[in-house]
Amino acid sequence: MAPNTENVENPFGLAQLWATSGVVIKATLVVLIIMSLASWYVILTKLWDQRRIRKSYKEVEKNFWIAGNLRDGIAKLTGKDNAFRMIAEDGVRAAQHHEGRLTDQIPLHEWITASLYRSVDSVSNRLQNGLAILATTGSVSPFIGLFGTVWGIYNALIAISMEGQASLDKTAGPIGEALIMTAIGLFVAVPAVMGYNWLLRRNKDINEKLRYFAADMHSYLVSGARVDSGGAPAARPAPAAGSAARK
Repeated sequence: MAPNTENVENPFGLAQLWATSGVVIKATLVVLIIMSLASWYVILTKLWDQRRIRKSYKEVEKNFWIAGNLRDGIAKLTGKDNAFRMIAEDGVRAAQHHEGRLTDQIPLHEWITASLYRSVDSVSNRLQNGLAILATTGSVSPFIGLFGTVWGIYNALIAISMEGQASLDKTAGPIGEALIMTAIGLFVAVPAVMGYNWLLRRNKDINEKLRYFAADMHSYLVSGARVDSGGAPAARPAPAAGSAARK
């Protein structure tokens, strides 16, 4: 009759690994834990930022273009660090301060284009911040875990050779503990890689929305009309008092 192992406590696990391992294994575990926490922090914070920008875009489509003038439209873009409000304000500011000094040598539409897309690039760069941590974690952590496994097996073989016993119960435990390091490395890497690809795909969608809005702002500031998706210019409300007079 086979022995009942259901209630037998496993003597080899993470707690045992930490208690019996040396400085190298403990340092490797700490590094993997830090990388995991950092990657999850980036994933959650970037998801929050993306959610906020997507919500702001819905606000733009719902409220901005139906406002009486640009000033009222910008006032309707609420929320802290609203990316679309920043783009709109930069575009209006560029149109208002075109005349004078060296900017006289630059056509108005080019000056507004440069200002708008500089703002778009600023938001895009902010969305990209932190993704390098995910890419690094996804590519490096499996090798860090593998290093811990190799080091653990090496020490386990040394200990077994010193005891002079190579039975299964003497080798399975230490080698199994060493293999845990590879599993931890993969556990850290998989969410980081998946999160990186997911956030990158969502960033591309947000960047398209930012560019669409910047193009609409450019069309409106230069011609007084917004070019809709069908390619026909759609007339929009008059700009706020004090907006730049276009030449």
